[in-house]
Amino acid sequence: MTDGLPDVLLSRFGESPLRIGTRTSALARVQAEHVATLISKHIPGIQTEIVPTQVSADLWPGDLAELGGKGAFSKEIDRALVSGQIDAAVHCMKDVPGDVPLAEGTAFGAYLPRDDVHDIVVTRDGTPLADLPAGSLIGTSSVRRRAQLTMYRPDLRTERIRGNIDTRLAKLEGSDSRYAALILARAGLKRLGVLGQHHYEVLPVEFHPSDAGVVSMVPAVGAGVIGIQARQADAPVMRLLDELNDPPTARHILAERTMLHMLRGHCNSPIAGYASTTGDGALSLFGMVFNRDGSQFVRSHAWGEADDPATLGSRVAADLLHQGARRLITATRK
Repeated sequence: MTDGLPDVLLSRFGESPLRIGTRTSALARVQAEHVATLISKHIPGIQTEIVPTQVSADLWPGDLAELGGKGAFSKEIDRALVSGQIDAAVHCMKDVPGDVPLAEGTAFGAYLPRDDVHDIVVTRDGTPLADLPAGSLIGTSSVRRRAQLTMYRPDLRTERIRGNIDTRLAKLEGSDSRYAALILARAGLKRLGVLGQHHYEVLPVEFHPSDAGVVSMVPAVGAGVIGIQARQADAPVMRLLDELNDPPTARHILAERTMLHMLRGHCNSPIAGYASTTGDGALSLFGMVFNRDGSQFVRSHAWGEADDPATLGSRVAADLLHQGARRLITATRK
């Protein structure tokens, strides 16, 4: 721990708490409470307060593009952070857009150790995805999931389903439900403590050809990672976040988000990207870009030095663009 930092923080937050901004959903609150617990363990005696903020995306049932994209998940929280109403903000990194800059004067000071990145198929009775009848309706709010599912099972129907995890699960399990299954992130159900209450099938993250008989689901950029954002000028809080930061996760996120930034994808771009560390300590980055129905895609996989994740992200993005990723991304804007 940095010498003197606990005293600085305890003095500053002795009478007023360190305010942690988050969305209002149950999952967002759980994640913010986890961050508050980590801070309290790191600086015993410090006061923290969770400050929930209703964001535009959680109120909007339609296409996020009509609200300006994924930035609708965070713009109200960004305003609270920049204006000093909160001291830090907690985000799921998969919801942080790659085509717009962070709020001026802010930065991510910490990425917590990555959680599970797998997507799962949740059904009412445990029917495997391969056994769902043709024409079955699958609920997912993700264009990335929809494109990959359609690539493997074009005979299934998909429909956008918005709302918090509990809201989506209720729509699946209702007696009059139209849905045969949902595709969700396993990490979200685990964090809420409800994973064991549902029938689910884990989808592999490794890419498989569509004729291999295996439905793959390459993760979203930032999947399974909680990021903590603060004002760059707030040196004590930024120092605290630096001590909470997980360096391997930070390297993976930098590789993935460098790729995403160079691709200039938007909220309707089916883009997947997943970085990891190999057994010999190198970085691995796999990237894919799809059209809307998964009938066309480009993919790239490269390895690089652990201390230069940005270069690896640039290489993968350049390869994807060389293969035609820009055409696929542009087409999804229509």
